[in-house]
Amino acid sequence: MNLTRGVRGQTLSYIYRGLIIVLIFFGLVFIGGTIYAVFFQSTPMENRRSDIPQISGTEQIFTGIGRIRVSTADPQPGMVIIFVLFEYNSGDRPFSEELALRVGEFRNIIREYVGSFSIIELQQLSEETIKAELLRRFNQILRLGRIETLYFNDFMILG
Repeated sequence: MNLTRGVRGQTLSYIYRGLIIVLIFFGLVFIGGTIYAVFFQSTPMENRRSDIPQISGTEQIFTGIGRIRVSTADPQPGMVIIFVLFEYNSGDRPFSEELALRVGEFRNIIREYVGSFSIIELQQLSEETIKAELLRRFNQILRLGRIETLYFNDFMILG
């Protein structure tokens, strides 16, 4: 009886040692990967589109609209994924608050405008044309300030 417990205990001891070695290995891989990512990989902003401005001071980039998925006007609808952002003066408190309050309206404007086109029509339009029309429509509803330029972080037509 004591012999079986001794063999069993030894077997469990080997299993525990093996598990500890595996955990240490994965821990080292995790720590090494983290160090590599921090020191040797590009930052997320370097991978973004180049037309997004670099800003300073009280200028901020408004990203509150978020990523929107819009169905196209085709009989077999496609999908447009769009992420609109723009610069604004964060020091202008009333305008900042108005922007935050109008996020739902901005999203609806994007859905209505982009969703009114077929995939082929969207492919024929330039990004600049779409940006200009969205900018015009955004500024129509704003009362306390104006948006100067829109940027697309994402603009993909899937169909």
